[in-house]
Amino acid sequence: MCVAPLEKIVAIPEHRQAIAYAFSRLQSELSPKLTYHNYWHTKEDVLPSCQRIANLMGIDEDARALLAVSAAFHDIGFVESYKDHELVGIKIVTQVLPTFGYSERDIELVTGMIMATRLPQSPQNLSEEILADADLAVLGRPDFLTRNGCYRQELANYGNEVQLKQWYEEQLTFLEMHMYFTPTAKMLHNSLKQQNIAQLKEKLQSLD
Repeated sequence: MCVAPLEKIVAIPEHRQAIAYAFSRLQSELSPKLTYHNYWHTKEDVLPSCQRIANLMGIDEDARALLAVSAAFHDIGFVESYKDHELVGIKIVTQVLPTFGYSERDIELVTGMIMATRLPQSPQNLSEEILADADLAVLGRPDFLTRNGCYRQELANYGNEVQLKQWYEEQLTFLEMHMYFTPTAKMLHNSLKQQNIAQLKEKLQSLD
């Protein structure tokens, strides 16, 4: 899934400028140790997933635009800190978005969506549910095991190496407990998520 040109995602120039700002910082400032939470994850994974869910649900243009901005900024905190990156991202958002003309209310909505991606996810409204689901859409995609390996490597890069059996056990527990919030995400991803659960079980059996 590839992201559409910004002019096709949002009509208002200020939104496009804000998204371009986030993309620029992610592309140039993220550590190469981020093998999962990298520029690709935001631009080619979460943003397209977010827009797909929103479009299928018939979300109005203004809400879709704020969702796109929130998706673009949801991991911006990683440019400064691995720990509590959502809180760091909110600090950046509150500093940056006013320069693009965003109101306090819009910034409040964006920060709420960013916090909705923090685990354990606890979205409080539909837009937050959509971004939370988009951020974990990978759980129900064919590339889950590949991307999951990238996440394991990222943790190892930051000093948290997990043995393979323990990793598969933890990931299996996470997938079995996880539930998408929106009916659209459930429709798009639940079937493949069950297949990924089965694959994790097979991986564990092969290690026994």
